Amino acid sequence: MAEATGTFTVSSWDESTYQELAGAARLSRASVAFTLAGDITGEATWEALMCYRDDGGAEFTGLQRVQGSIGGVEGSFVLRADGEYTAGEARSHWQVVAGSGAGGLAGLTGSGKSVATATPPGTYTLEYELG
Repeated sequence: MAEATGTFTVSSWDESTYQELAGAARLSRASVAFTLAGDITGEATWEALMCYRDDGGAEFTGLQRVQGSIGGVEGSFVLRADGEYTAGEARSHWQVVAGSGAGGLAGLTGSGKSVATATPPGTYTLEYELG
């Protein structure tokens, strides 16, 4: 497996609450855009669902479409991104959605992670294979 590492920055974040829960807890959905640099270059859009807890932390899940290149190979693919926000840090686990690769990235498989804090940029690692 090859490994891609780099950074990302959030270029837009549009979030809205769709259900209030007990205390400060709530359910929300967000549309987020990212710019990726490093071994993966390009743009990503993420549609996410979040459950904020009363303590201010959150659990989230969503699908993220990446359009750009990995190691110079152009194309696009989709990641399932699941994670948690706690103590000022968002940690995500990534899984390439089977069959989602297109262009030069058709057949892409892999998994990885990302970490973001209040101070950009965030970091990512993706272990992958092109099939």
